Amino acid sequence: MHSFLRNTAKEILETGVDLQKQTIVLPNRRAGLFFTQHLGNLISEPTWMPEVKTIEDIFYELAGNRPADDLTLIFELYRVYQDLNPEAETFDRFYFWGEMILKDFNDVDQFMADASKLYHHLSEIKELESDLSFLNESQVELIKQFWSSFERQDRGHQEKFLKFWKLLSPLYTSFQASLAVSGLAYSGMLYRKVIESIGDAPKPEKQVHFIGFNAFTGTEEALIKHYITEFEAKIYWDVDAYYLDDKVQEAGLFFRDYQKDKVFGPTFPEEIPTQIEDRKASIKTYATPLKTNQANLVGAILEKIPKGEAWEETVVILPDEQMLFPVLHTLPEQVDKVNVTMGYPVKNAPVYSFLEAVLEMQRFIKEEDGKVLFYHTAVKNLLSSTYLKSVNPHFAEKILEDMQLLNQIHVSAEKLHQGGDLYQLIFQKLQNDSLFSYLGGVMEALAGRLQTEPMQRSYLYQCFKQLTRLKEIFAGQDILSINREFFIRLFRQIFREVKLPFEGEPLQGLQVMGVLESRNLDFKRVIICNMNEDSFPPSAGLNSMIPFNIRKAFNLPVQEQNDSIYAYTFYRLLHSAEEVHMIYTTASDQGKAGEKSRYIQQMAVELGRELQEEVLFIPIDQKSPEEINIVKTAEVLELLDKYLVDENGFSQTSFSPSALSVFLDCRLKFYLQYLANIQEKQEVSEEIDAAVFGNLAHLSMEILYQDFAKRKGRSLLEKEDFEELSKSWVFPAIEKAIRQFYHLEGEADTKLNGQMAIARDVLQKYLKQILKIDEASAPFKLISLEKEKKYKASMEISTAKGAQSVSLKGIIDRVDEHNSSVRLIDYKSGQDNKAFPDIPSLFDRENKSRNKAAMQTMFYGLIYQATNPENTLPLKPAIFNLREMFEADFNPYLQQKLGKKPGVEVQDYRQFEEGYSKGLRELLEDIYNPDIPFSQTDDLKKCEYCPYKEICGR
Repeated sequence: MHSFLRNTAKEILETGVDLQKQTIVLPNRRAGLFFTQHLGNLISEPTWMPEVKTIEDIFYELAGNRPADDLTLIFELYRVYQDLNPEAETFDRFYFWGEMILKDFNDVDQFMADASKLYHHLSEIKELESDLSFLNESQVELIKQFWSSFERQDRGHQEKFLKFWKLLSPLYTSFQASLAVSGLAYSGMLYRKVIESIGDAPKPEKQVHFIGFNAFTGTEEALIKHYITEFEAKIYWDVDAYYLDDKVQEAGLFFRDYQKDKVFGPTFPEEIPTQIEDRKASIKTYATPLKTNQANLVGAILEKIPKGEAWEETVVILPDEQMLFPVLHTLPEQVDKVNVTMGYPVKNAPVYSFLEAVLEMQRFIKEEDGKVLFYHTAVKNLLSSTYLKSVNPHFAEKILEDMQLLNQIHVSAEKLHQGGDLYQLIFQKLQNDSLFSYLGGVMEALAGRLQTEPMQRSYLYQCFKQLTRLKEIFAGQDILSINREFFIRLFRQIFREVKLPFEGEPLQGLQVMGVLESRNLDFKRVIICNMNEDSFPPSAGLNSMIPFNIRKAFNLPVQEQNDSIYAYTFYRLLHSAEEVHMIYTTASDQGKAGEKSRYIQQMAVELGRELQEEVLFIPIDQKSPEEINIVKTAEVLELLDKYLVDENGFSQTSFSPSALSVFLDCRLKFYLQYLANIQEKQEVSEEIDAAVFGNLAHLSMEILYQDFAKRKGRSLLEKEDFEELSKSWVFPAIEKAIRQFYHLEGEADTKLNGQMAIARDVLQKYLKQILKIDEASAPFKLISLEKEKKYKASMEISTAKGAQSVSLKGIIDRVDEHNSSVRLIDYKSGQDNKAFPDIPSLFDRENKSRNKAAMQTMFYGLIYQATNPENTLPLKPAIFNLREMFEADFNPYLQQKLGKKPGVEVQDYRQFEEGYSKGLRELLEDIYNPDIPFSQTDDLKKCEYCPYKEICGR
């Protein structure tokens, strides 16, 4: 297999030089490792190896300094920025701009641009135009294009840009001076310093060889040219005629310029290699529907590699680092060693998500009566994590259950601290001076509990190292005040950039690496994932404060150069490849269209041969979901036995009007809810929805009249009782109802959030209106209220097993005696209709206007009479619609209404008892009929808000 590094090592050896007196300079350290390996394989006797360096090593040696880390530099930049801008934003707001400005300063120095002219104030452009001697005509034209487009901008945008732009020149100058005083520097500053005094650079003691470079910065180019002309350094180009000779091939952009250069030109080989054309590698592309499918495909390709072949000759290139673990998990068993040459972002690790959730929790803490309270969502996120759950699983489950049962919006620190030491450590309100010690303590506590998980401990270690560095930098900054919000934002910005470096033997096993790590390395088999436009090559766009036109005019890198670097990195993988597998996805991802990379398109045209393409697909059944029918087998019918009344008159449970109404709406829903016991997931809710409001209204009315009966010792309400009830007892009844509904302790004061406070005020209006209506109909005598009495009945029906008795029950909101009638009152928070045409319509599941409320109140008549067989008074069903009670002609009683004829008020349920009992019996016999399955409704409108529609596929 062809190898550029091995061939270069061989070429150097064949010149007969003393290796000990040679210095090898390569683009990165990994290429140096492979070069040393090749050299070692070629040497047949003991000898001293040459010195292997990167070009940055040479610059730092000549400068006598090394760059500071970016965080320190941005802090120093911010210090200078504050001195220049009295209205400076906070550091965390400046951080993003600081990164961008620092990168621009680095580019300015790396490419030897004149910073004073580049950052010249726009309003004084005429002065700049008077000295354009250092620019050629095309560069001048580029700058003028920018000015003309700038003048067309909105005035507000112009002023904002001008204000910031004015600062950049003095900021650059002051920053350089500040760094010089403190002994700090960034890489571009050191590079420029070296080149500005390159004439004084001492002659190297060893012969220097520059190997495998492609794109130089201005300073690198100046250094290498100086070494070639003054110190007789040698340079070796890793190039191919495929992209060098093609004038429009972006991969050869830099090489074509260097080939014309008077210093670099003579160093190019007389015959440019034609590896790509000669080798005619087998190239295959794969289209996959989803990003994660690529990992399985990589595993499948690797499985086909013949046994005995060296894994070191195969590389998997991952432009997207998120694909690393999916690929590692799908590697076939025969891959015994893997070398990962890329860092994995800590932000993708579970432990980082936990630390972020810990800090996020701090943003939603509140204090009441000296108690620290934590917001339910933040608590749930933390308790659901394995780190807290594993410490005390029963406690975590109990807290989550209580939050749901009691609908707790906030949970006290006191309660959470009962979980143990880790709970006490995490659930505390932070002060500004304890932020670092708190997060450091949490990391150490987690590390102690992750002894058996080295990967997670490694993530933690990287986070802890970064935290310690951040703490040290903050300790030396007297200009910054740290508060909680500032710390959280800074944590997110800085820690998301942290990467976990993998340890391994780089010269052995399957090679898995990022795009740029592959420079100068040659492989027989190349597998590239994410061969999508915007992934490889990455999406266009440089984050810079310097506009494109000005960057280009001052020879700073623009996207064109970036594209060339990535194109070269791609095409040089083809120098030695015999097999190339390129995988792209057809589905869009994070706003990016699933378009194949331009490199695939280019190769299809340029290579002059057809590329093999394989389209992978996941079978998707596009047919509508099959109809679900639960056949009433013996096991299913057995589930219905719980409703049957035994010989002693008992049953496990009873049919309620709600259950029967559900059955009429959808037989399958009845089965899922009442027989399979699949319940809706309960969540802590801060919303006061219709169901909660209705429950509070029911409970408040029950408490209001119950307490009245207890205070007065009587159940008869006279007209004169209502003024006191309305004036003095409505509010306490609602407060008591809220406490009962949310399971608040004893007589504890109810701390209401905004929605609940509004709901309480609305409830007062409704309750007072009910009292007003009741006062108009007083006197009346209370018989029962809500849950204080359960009304039951049984009904004999015909089943496959013969006659059987089923149990019926219901809770009637209020039963009272009024004008020699027993009123069966149901409170409704909706807009239920009180008119119905006839009894059969109440049981007609095909009737889209079926009156459920009328069916329910008639059911109350049946169970009341069954519970009180001695009753001879008329039973009068009534519905108190909360929304209709304020109407002047409000009438709560059921009405039988046929067509457009005037409705007839129902005076006594017993007039309809025969027809109602018949309809109910047929309904119950339907439930027990083994020949009628529990089937889905045909009315899809009923499915819109059904909690089981996902199960049905509706």
